[in-house]
Amino acid sequence: MLSLFFIYGLINSAIILLQATGFAITFSVSGIANFSYGALYITSGIITWTLLHHGLCLGISIIISVVITSLFGFILYWAAIYRVRGMPLSEVIITFAIGVAIIEFLRWKGFVTYEFTIPPILEGNICIAGIPIDFQRVLILVAAILMLVFLYLFSHFTKIGLALRGVAQNEQTALCLGIDSDLISSVSVMLGSGISAIAANLIFPLGLISIDAGYDVLLISIATTVVGGLGSSAGLILAGIILGYMQTATSIFLS
Repeated sequence: MLSLFFIYGLINSAIILLQATGFAITFSVSGIANFSYGALYITSGIITWTLLHHGLCLGISIIISVVITSLFGFILYWAAIYRVRGMPLSEVIITFAIGVAIIEFLRWKGFVTYEFTIPPILEGNICIAGIPIDFQRVLILVAAILMLVFLYLFSHFTKIGLALRGVAQNEQTALCLGIDSDLISSVSVMLGSGISAIAANLIFPLGLISIDAGYDVLLISIATTVVGGLGSSAGLILAGIILGYMQTATSIFLS
């Protein structure tokens, strides 16, 4: 029982981190709470499913899905968020309205049945301490670790990453140094949207593509970001682990 709790708690923590990191990055860099985040998560899964059913292979479908979702996030900033930048309540209202519109549009188009699934990237399973774990969950765990490493290297050793950190730490000073804060903010929304798409394409093979999961992912992302301290990378990781193990404990010991 303890082995099951430890292993699946770790996997659930990785899932939560994947789901929440994109939202947290956008908020920590630009201060924008992108409430359309869950809708973008769902949309990326639908795009992948659509491309698969038009004959494209899984790998190409995922890449296109991530690119389209990232570009949508970039356009979303300049078309909507930019106009209300600096007005937190207006940012929340407009992004939430766009998110609801996307989800309800997908519902209207019929993406509400049980046929919408994405095949796993890796098939098969492995036993660890007598606990069977499918390779897709192992991939999710590895992907979460690699994503955190990549984001650290990206933010500390690339020009764009350093600009993102600069705006996150002190936007006024960054402006004095010639950094375009609006451009960097749009990049943060694009990056967050891309991460949501990566997370969706890794996690959806574990079950069905449910439209209402968009709201669940948004709530999980907000909770993880808030518990993690609103901008703290270490806090976000710790919050993901805490929530992941709480979720696992609830399903194992209380169900």
